Amino acid sequence: MQFETLTDNDLSRMGDLQPADWPDITPELTYYIDAPFCHPIKAKIDGKIAGIGTSIVFENTAWLAHIIVAPDFRRQGIAYQLVLELLKNLRRDGVETCLLTATKIGQPVYEKAGFRTVGEYVFLNREKPWESKPDSQSLALFKETYRSQVYELDKKASGENRQKLIAEYLGNAIVYLENEIVLGCYFPDLRNGLILAESVEAGLALMHVKYATEDKAVIPSANIAALAFLKQHGFVETGLTAPRMVLGKDIAWKPKMIFGRIGGNFG
Repeated sequence: MQFETLTDNDLSRMGDLQPADWPDITPELTYYIDAPFCHPIKAKIDGKIAGIGTSIVFENTAWLAHIIVAPDFRRQGIAYQLVLELLKNLRRDGVETCLLTATKIGQPVYEKAGFRTVGEYVFLNREKPWESKPDSQSLALFKETYRSQVYELDKKASGENRQKLIAEYLGNAIVYLENEIVLGCYFPDLRNGLILAESVEAGLALMHVKYATEDKAVIPSANIAALAFLKQHGFVETGLTAPRMVLGKDIAWKPKMIFGRIGGNFG
């Protein structure tokens, strides 16, 4: 088995790796190939792509994402070897903490590699119409003067420095303000639509904006206020959950500040 960098030339060969129950993986793989802080790789056997995986590096932390094995190569330990290869590269680069969101199938592989569960995400779907509400007067469009505050808010919530990820999505962001202090932020264009908030009031105000037009939600199970809010407004739990896992040093992740996650690949 050989490991090589995934390139644009490989994208047309991803058909066999597309999981049936996942959204199209091509846009995310394209993003990984283009973003300098992402490092997608492929495992090749006899000239064929047997599997793929990506590491996403934020200073001393990193995420593993889109670890997928082609059907003809499953049950051969390839997913585990992909994880080990990605971790080897991260250790070489001095990364101290590696995180991921696991699928049910992938969790035993990550546990074998030493990952431990530190949280859980809950999946919900809308079953009843949304009850509209006037926008809070504390909401405003992002302005450049808020940039540093938003970065600090994200760092406090995530325990990571993710400026290189969120910077390009600030243009359409919505902030929750008190006396020009940013207490919450909603990134409608950042994957599933990240919502961060310092207070429950700020988080729920931003959730009113987001979920007035969305029918699916993924929330950390520790954010009881956000889950209760969704259930009060016509959402129900699907029964699907996903563990958040970590290898290495713990980080100061604050799930009660997350009122809408980015996605499985970024938390």
